[in-house]
Amino acid sequence: MTYSREKMAGILFFIAATQFILGLSISEALYPNYSMSSNFISDLGIGPSSMIFNSSVFLLGILLLIGAYLLSQISNFKTVSVLLFLMAIGAMGVGVFTKDSRTAHGVVASMAFFFSGLSTISSSRVLKKPLSLMSIVLGIITLGASALFSIGMMTSGSLTSDVAYDSKFYLGLGPGGMEHMIVYPAIIWLASLSWYLIAQQEIQTKGSVQKQLVKWTLSN
Repeated sequence: MTYSREKMAGILFFIAATQFILGLSISEALYPNYSMSSNFISDLGIGPSSMIFNSSVFLLGILLLIGAYLLSQISNFKTVSVLLFLMAIGAMGVGVFTKDSRTAHGVVASMAFFFSGLSTISSSRVLKKPLSLMSIVLGIITLGASALFSIGMMTSGSLTSDVAYDSKFYLGLGPGGMEHMIVYPAIIWLASLSWYLIAQQEIQTKGSVQKQLVKWTLSN
């Protein structure tokens, strides 16, 4: 059985999203006294669960990279594929440059956050309703949370410290909670996009069959 580029990309995106959520959940469970509110997600990359988390986020980037390449061969998805490519580089970077590499980690994490939000919003141009509208909402949440997280980091002094200080810009969620608000909408979108891409081949095939039936009916 041969799959279209869209379907292959969809399968890769689904695996990427699923394994990352599982890896993140397992890492949080294995990290002693981990707080989703008080701890950064990147704390998981230097703690007891570092091997699981770093491998999972790096694999996320690799699968996104391959999927983005497949989508780049499809004219409608060229812009989305470029943004996904940049998001993938950022995700892979997070798996390589842990929190200990403060400057490098900050750059690649910001890259992953920013381009995940842009990818989500940009995809609304090629997706059908209601998924296109959902993508816009999820992208706005990711970018908005990213902005609040960045402002909170700068105003609380966390940028120059290993401590995750709280800030009013985190809206009561804490630094870790706001960071999760960046990541989760983008991953939800990626999983949704994966099923859209997987279903496209079936939709196109059914549409083609229906057109042939209509032509046959009219001709007879």
